[in-house]
Amino acid sequence: MSEWVLQGLREGVKSTRYPKRAETAAGVSPGLPSDTSCDDPQRARSIAGLCPTDALLASDRTVTVDRGRCIDCYRCARATPAAMRWDLGYEWGSPTDEGLQDSSRRLGSAFGRSLHVRVVDGGDCSACLSEVAQLTGPYYSLHRLGFFITPTPREADALIVVGPVTPAMRPLLRATYDAMPAPKRVIAVGACAISGGIFRSTRDEQEGALGVIPVDVVVPGCPPPPLAIIHALLVTVERAPARAVAQ
Repeated sequence: MSEWVLQGLREGVKSTRYPKRAETAAGVSPGLPSDTSCDDPQRARSIAGLCPTDALLASDRTVTVDRGRCIDCYRCARATPAAMRWDLGYEWGSPTDEGLQDSSRRLGSAFGRSLHVRVVDGGDCSACLSEVAQLTGPYYSLHRLGFFITPTPREADALIVVGPVTPAMRPLLRATYDAMPAPKRVIAVGACAISGGIFRSTRDEQEGALGVIPVDVVVPGCPPPPLAIIHALLVTVERAPARAVAQ
């Protein structure tokens, strides 16, 4: 036992210091495209036309990004002769319009240091789910922030949804949401949960979690990195500011 204590003292703290300190380690975020100005409208249209999920919209000499649809395929970033601006940050959690307007689901400071979270897999490909799984590991150490994963919705204050929410999962997701005590918040993690992602144009998948239950906070990405999910949890309990309002 003493050897483990000494080894820990020698190696120091390995967990990220975020949110007390910005995380600067390499590889913590794949980034997302940002609105980009182009030299001419034709170039803007050609870049927007590369997107397989219609996440890019060309308007005159500007390409705007709907991050809720972006699947990180990098086609726009690799476009020539001009590429999209790329945001290598991770503070992407933002409230939906509904989340801002409905104060009845506001958690606030009462849940700021003790938040229990239920995770629902709505047909995820395992990408977003694997990022969520990293939250309880030693590097991200979700428990240090007072956030805990719970197996039962009756003890949950917040609900994380990953995946496009397949038809078979829609009634189960609704039942999970209904079983949660009020007040409660819902976080849609990843492009599939926000908009349906790559599946949004298929017969069965349309709007992700937003088409099934009220969603308060969204985290874009395919998949979003663990720090982006942590930021969304902090936004949920008003311990961090949101960067933008998601449509």
